[in-house]
Amino acid sequence: MSIRKKAFVSEEYYHIYNRGNSKQKIFHDKEDHYRFISLLYACNSENNFRIYALNKIESPYDFKRDLELVSIGAYCLMPNHFHILITQTEKGDISKFMQKLSTAYVMYYNKKYKRTGGLFEGKFKAEHVDEDRYLKYLFSYIHLNSIKLIDKDWKEKGIHNKRRAIDFLNKYQYSSFLDFLGISRIQNKILNTVTFPNYFPTKEIFLKEVFEWFNFKSD
Repeated sequence: MSIRKKAFVSEEYYHIYNRGNSKQKIFHDKEDHYRFISLLYACNSENNFRIYALNKIESPYDFKRDLELVSIGAYCLMPNHFHILITQTEKGDISKFMQKLSTAYVMYYNKKYKRTGGLFEGKFKAEHVDEDRYLKYLFSYIHLNSIKLIDKDWKEKGIHNKRRAIDFLNKYQYSSFLDFLGISRIQNKILNTVTFPNYFPTKEIFLKEVFEWFNFKSD
């Protein structure tokens, strides 16, 4: 993936997303999801992410990153696309991070599935988040995105079974939802929420605020 010509502003917030060519799947199994998620951590560095493989580090989460390129506030992986809420560090570079992330995942994907060529639908998309209300909304939108896997029309029609939705989110490993609930896991290392407004000081407030953005209907 080529470097974008658009300049990103440090300490401003952006909603980053992209999907597979022709809406094709880019994550087929647990290994694919976890590889991409681990790359969110390992590629977020001025250092070359390949070092951890060359030095036979047991986990990409042990990679010594030094200067981070970005701060990640939230993310969610879907079968054919992904969402990342991000801000560029003072001396970082969103474009560089996304180039490293995309290149690393495509190399892994093409090798695993014995294919060549591009995987994503062109350059990643980036929306500048210039309003506090919109930024807060995106934490809800990104974290609830995976509900579409069990209820494809929930955004338009609301959710009739909120308990079922929460149970699903509690089991969905491929987003930062569990991190906001305070679940201890290695993926906690990916987020750096200090650089984002403290909208959710407790998990109770997080759940309340996230679900209030959408129209949930009771059975």
